[in-house]
Amino acid sequence: MARQYGSFVAVGDSFTEGLDDPRPDGKGYRGWADLVAGVLAGDDTDFRYANLAVRGRLFDNIVAEQVPLAVAMKPDLISFAGGGNDALRRSFDLDVLVERFDRTIERLRATGADVILFRWADMTGRMPGGKMLRPRVDTFNAAIQSVGDRQGAHVVSLWDDPEFANPRLWGIDRLHLSPAGHRRVAGHVLTELGVECDPDWLAAPPPPEELSWVSRKAADAMWATQHLAPWVKRRLTGRSSGDMVTAKRPELAPLNDAWTHPPRR
Repeated sequence: MARQYGSFVAVGDSFTEGLDDPRPDGKGYRGWADLVAGVLAGDDTDFRYANLAVRGRLFDNIVAEQVPLAVAMKPDLISFAGGGNDALRRSFDLDVLVERFDRTIERLRATGADVILFRWADMTGRMPGGKMLRPRVDTFNAAIQSVGDRQGAHVVSLWDDPEFANPRLWGIDRLHLSPAGHRRVAGHVLTELGVECDPDWLAAPPPPEELSWVSRKAADAMWATQHLAPWVKRRLTGRSSGDMVTAKRPELAPLNDAWTHPPRR
């Protein structure tokens, strides 16, 4: 029988903040964690949810800034997703990160909360330096599974879902999930927790329209100008997309948002 959750805290970076799933009212982003919170809440007006994730955060920042808050909130359920931004940097040290990851999940589990972890989906084919990233992703995914097994956490393996090869699940920056991608992640999380979700969230989206060679090259050029170049500039200047950004739901509070708390079907 699935555990009944009265509170949920989401910890991480842009993946958990909800990029690139804009809210229908235009006020920030929704994302998979908001959708999961809405389903877990159901008709329980006392259900509480916090989302501490901030785009661009490195693993150590997440652990230093968000994990103590999550521990202090003493929720029933915590999601943790971090390390992706670290893997994009030359200074990435997998052995050090895995050791810190294990200690962090042990700390979260020590609160008595159930913990959700993620094995990354494969995005290396769309990223600059994808050949360099692939070994890092493979090894880190294996480590996440090992830590999850050792610490008794739930592990959601997006890597094993071939539908994430469909560009329709990704935003125009080719790095963050589209609304359909976030719905699919939410479906996987709820399934892992033994909670029924809207079957449409896990329905396979149709493949994108086939583009001509000229159209593909034009799209690549636009992407490089609008997304790759700013990303490279931030790396060179030591800036982050999350500078001046704060958590969208910093307090563990009841849901009062129609977009986060969808009606039950």
